[in-house]
Amino acid sequence: MHLLAIGTRKGLWLATSEDRTSWSLSGPHHPMTEVYAIAIDHRRDRPRLLVGTSSSHFGPTVVTSDDLGATWDEPDHAPIAFPADTALERVWQLAPTPDPEVVYAGTQPSALFRSEDGGRTYALVEGLWKHPHRERWGAGFGGQAIHTVLPDPADPLKLTVAMSTGGVYRSFDGGSSWEASNTGIKAYFLPDPYPEFGQCVHKVSRHPSRPERLFLQNHHGVYRSDDAGATWTSIADGLPADFGFPVVSHPHRPDVIYTFPLTADGERFPPGGRCAVYRSSDGGSSWEALRGGLPDGFWTAVMRDAMCTDSADPAGVYFGSRSGEVYASADEGESWRRIAEHLPDVVCVRAAEV
Repeated sequence: MHLLAIGTRKGLWLATSEDRTSWSLSGPHHPMTEVYAIAIDHRRDRPRLLVGTSSSHFGPTVVTSDDLGATWDEPDHAPIAFPADTALERVWQLAPTPDPEVVYAGTQPSALFRSEDGGRTYALVEGLWKHPHRERWGAGFGGQAIHTVLPDPADPLKLTVAMSTGGVYRSFDGGSSWEASNTGIKAYFLPDPYPEFGQCVHKVSRHPSRPERLFLQNHHGVYRSDDAGATWTSIADGLPADFGFPVVSHPHRPDVIYTFPLTADGERFPPGGRCAVYRSSDGGSSWEALRGGLPDGFWTAVMRDAMCTDSADPAGVYFGSRSGEVYASADEGESWRRIAEHLPDVVCVRAAEV
């Protein structure tokens, strides 16, 4: 069975399908909570759903389900918490690692937490929280948060995170120390357009079979790194615009990536209102528009975690919009069908075979 988890600003929806052509939708789960982070954890005999929710009354938490959403484990006490002088605003990212008990969480304000019990409780990664740059990390339009967490698939001591604003940071010692890693990434809004840190990075992706190659969508700019983030090179040529939020790797082909360009930071809709996913099959050297079945008059946006792929072959590609529509492709983006509409603002989607 194929599962697509859809996080919105008013709850979680779960879509299931046997063939990726006809989908059944259930929800809302956790109604009237913001769902910005979802992980589908396959490291056990049965998959575990980890969901970061935020209630205007009860605040943020992480809930889990070991039966695909039939029941939920909602902790009595907040599983993620800062020291007493700082309040957790939102969980932006949940990232399982190759270790079946270790999960990382990226949060707002920008911090990294580590779980060693499968995502039920978390401890602050002090090395990043105490970084001397932290006082100068600013807030992007959506908040000041770590939205990307990339554990190295082969080396548990290597971690990459990205934040808005602040940029990319890397650790080589399991999170004890960190270095900014933004060489080549532009911050046009700063007096020095190529600073050590301070970039408004929107999302970073990579393929696990080639962990040294990273792809990055910036606040104006699309980049590739071939040295695990040490340096970055623009790959925006061929796109209709270099602004956007998501960048997604193909599950099997490490040179294939997907983006959803928006006109500009001041015009956050696709050029001409023409809904289009863009795919590169050569690591960003060239791009093609994938529009089969997608609408015109699409005056909305796709957010940083609102696009994903599944692990099937051919790969499925999915995205949700701020206007509450969800589109799915079962043929690597060649053709699309709308599988949901009239949902609240979609901010996160995750897909898996379960």
